[in-house]
Amino acid sequence: MVESGTRVVVADDDVLLREGLASLLAGSGLDVVGRASMPSELVTQVRQLNPDLVIVDIRMPPTYTTEGLEAAVAIREELPRIAILVLSAHVLVEQATELLRSGQRTGYLLKDRVSDVGEFIATLDRIVKGATVVDPALVQELLTARRFEDPLQALSPREREVLKLMAEGRSNSGIAQQLWVTEGTVEKHVSSIFAKLAIPETPGDHRRVLAVLTFLDNH
Repeated sequence: MVESGTRVVVADDDVLLREGLASLLAGSGLDVVGRASMPSELVTQVRQLNPDLVIVDIRMPPTYTTEGLEAAVAIREELPRIAILVLSAHVLVEQATELLRSGQRTGYLLKDRVSDVGEFIATLDRIVKGATVVDPALVQELLTARRFEDPLQALSPREREVLKLMAEGRSNSGIAQQLWVTEGTVEKHVSSIFAKLAIPETPGDHRRVLAVLTFLDNH
């Protein structure tokens, strides 16, 4: 679970959603150090408070299109160590991939995922620890809307399952538990995915992020 005392800033123009989320996070041991209703307010608070995690609605005033996302991208560029989770009421493919391309410690979830508190907090933990997490609904939409010349067609059904779970930010151990296979089997599938998608050798877990972005780019 997310380390107790993890410092969070929450941004949503809907006061009930913002305060409800802040209360949920505080009840789970996180330290909600800031609340914002406007993108500019969010950026100012993040600069002043330097939190560990930012949770922001994609659609915020004044036009309710992508202001929240734009604020998140600005935060990522200025303060790349801060983990960012963007929330949306709807599946927005292009908006989601734009932020996910910016690096690790990033997530995209639909707002209804918050209702499953245990899974939501576990997702925050994966993001804070460096994962890129993509909402299962977005993953499913991309799986069912692939283009004709799709590099993912080279993957076996099981490899696609593994990549889908990678897109949710799960570790090899977590994937093994989900699929009821050994961790060694998952490692073989992951290596095969990297090879088939021509993902180059990179330090750390960045290859996993590149694989997820290949997945998102081919919808």
